[in-house]
Amino acid sequence: MDHFEAFILAGGASSRMGTDKSQLLIGEQSFAQLIADTLFKVTTSVTIVGHGTEDPRVKVTMDHYPGWGALGGLHAALSACKADWSLVVACDLPFVTAELLRYLAIERSEHEAVVPVQSDGRPQPLCALYRIDSCLPQAAKLIESGHRRPLDLLERVKTRWVPFSDLSSMEQSQKFFLNINTPEDYYEVTQKATVSKTLS
Repeated sequence: MDHFEAFILAGGASSRMGTDKSQLLIGEQSFAQLIADTLFKVTTSVTIVGHGTEDPRVKVTMDHYPGWGALGGLHAALSACKADWSLVVACDLPFVTAELLRYLAIERSEHEAVVPVQSDGRPQPLCALYRIDSCLPQAAKLIESGHRRPLDLLERVKTRWVPFSDLSSMEQSQKFFLNINTPEDYYEVTQKATVSKTLS
């Protein structure tokens, strides 16, 4: 995957969680650390967007449009990417796997973005691949015209929507896109992780 650089989006307000989601812990590792470890299995370049990091392996870049939400963070990742493709993962998806990311990469042929679809039918644009020469100018135009949703970008480029049925046989597929937005979500996830570790 030499044509890729990976980016962790960590610049959100985390208003419902009440604290920085990228620094929440599962075991002894933060969400950001867990995701970085996974990303380094598929690429040699990992950058966190909108946040500092103590991990010497991970670079840092900042939002060009602070406070612009997910599309602003995505634009920052695309702007900082020096490869043909940017692999983007939100900081609240700590259970993505290298198997999932490699599969998405395989699907990029003849497309400008590759986006998985969750089991409930919703697309997951913050665990996706974006071709820089097509997606960066479109993202900039959308932001300048007031748009904030990554889906607005995906509707304007040639997107490969990967159905969950293609992913469901992968290990821990039911956890790939867990929505960890509130303290209650986080408590449930950490309790399950503790129980799983105890049983093993």
